[in-house]
Amino acid sequence: MNGEDTGEGPRCLVTGATGYIGGRLVPELLDAGNRVRCLARSPGKLRDHPWAARTEVVRGDVTDPESVAMALRDVDVAYYLVHALGTGKDFEETDRRAARVFGERARAAGVRRIVYLGGLTPAGVPEQELSPHLRSRAEVGRILLASGVPTTVLRAAVIIGSGSASFEMLRYLTERLPVMVTPSWVGTRIQPIAVRDVLRVLVAGARMPDDVNRAFDIGGPDVLTYRDMMLRYAAVAGLPRRVIVPVPVLTPRLSSHWIGLVTPVPAAIARPLAESLRHEVVCREHDILRYVPDPPGHPIGFDEAVRLALQRVRDAQVTTRWSSASVPGAPSDPLPTDPDWAGGSLYTDRRERTVDAPPEALWRVVEGIGGDHGWYSFPLAWALRGGLDRLAGGVGLRRGRRDAQRLRAGDSLDFWRVEEIEPGRLLRLRAEMRLPGLAWLEMCVGTDAEGRTLYRQRAVFHPHGLLGHAYWWSLSPFHAVVFGGMARNIAGAAAEQARLTRSGERTSVR
Repeated sequence: MNGEDTGEGPRCLVTGATGYIGGRLVPELLDAGNRVRCLARSPGKLRDHPWAARTEVVRGDVTDPESVAMALRDVDVAYYLVHALGTGKDFEETDRRAARVFGERARAAGVRRIVYLGGLTPAGVPEQELSPHLRSRAEVGRILLASGVPTTVLRAAVIIGSGSASFEMLRYLTERLPVMVTPSWVGTRIQPIAVRDVLRVLVAGARMPDDVNRAFDIGGPDVLTYRDMMLRYAAVAGLPRRVIVPVPVLTPRLSSHWIGLVTPVPAAIARPLAESLRHEVVCREHDILRYVPDPPGHPIGFDEAVRLALQRVRDAQVTTRWSSASVPGAPSDPLPTDPDWAGGSLYTDRRERTVDAPPEALWRVVEGIGGDHGWYSFPLAWALRGGLDRLAGGVGLRRGRRDAQRLRAGDSLDFWRVEEIEPGRLLRLRAEMRLPGLAWLEMCVGTDAEGRTLYRQRAVFHPHGLLGHAYWWSLSPFHAVVFGGMARNIAGAAAEQARLTRSGERTSVR
């Protein structure tokens, strides 16, 4: 998928453009006059971003030498913003292999500079005692620095910005628990940094002199404990003062489940975040200022970073979220069109209803599904399924939506991912819950032969093994309630919206 390669500045390759930082970095690079190429395993996820038409998007994977080599052709600066965290026990080896491939191919392609965003590591702590997350980030940085391509490694601790995993964790813990028993790491000193400053330094990092090949610590002006951060968040958000009681028995593993219970961040992501907070993460040097001086108003302090993030949340202007990237291990296969796909079974539940509303009213209901609006049927069943998914280490229902009214391809939507959207006509969701198979939910808006608005709904399940077949048949008695109720209630909600609109129009005429 290719957009218009505009501008005359350096060509930058951005890996991880579907993720939280990458999705925000691309427009910053474009606005700075750079030409941007994005490397993505699923280019369709970038299609609906407002900047997509100004970039070139190529399909590939950082572990595939051939696709990396093609993506790096004629590239001046390469941004490495990917990691394999959560993909399994061997994620460190995957990170290691991908970094080596990227460095080797960048050198062969004549890339002028690599820019990598890693994690801030604690001083004086042996590497074997670091969390696997931080240990792998540090190793990737070393591999890229040794690649033969001048590399800027930026090491940040907690990133504060609307939609970041660290901010969402802080936000939900503080807002939902006026009194909380916390792990001992709430007393660890941290140097958080605003996402705006991270992006500013990432953009500037591409302009380093050719003889600079090193790592830089980056952080905001405040050094705080996590307890301080929660108390100051509460003050900025206008909440009553929180009561925080730290206890030593909550290990990173236990605290990750506690975080997963209270916040939308699943335990699989919360655990590396919690493990990273066991040791003090404070900048040991500020050498980045020699190359990237702070403009007026920067770096942004913690309180201002929280205020800016909260404003974005309240204004529904969160451009990317921690869930923008696919959940590690989640299925990514597209919906099969062949009923005999892979020689296996496809179970399908189809529903169809005529709707007493114009198609645009029905589409508004379809596009607004999930999040605070729910799923229009048997809320207890959806809540129970979401809870079971969380217990199994999945994402559950609490990821919600990036935007309350609008969806785009690649958006996370509770425990679904938007696989395809054709505004006014089609919404297809792919399940990212823990399942013994692959699942999709498709909703279509159209008209029948008589011109009446028609709603069509299809749930598709491709089972994996006997357990997958047993899963489908064990739940099939509830499909009439769940899927049938969903179709009926979506149609009813659209009809009610249309009725209220007509009633309002009559009132205004009078």
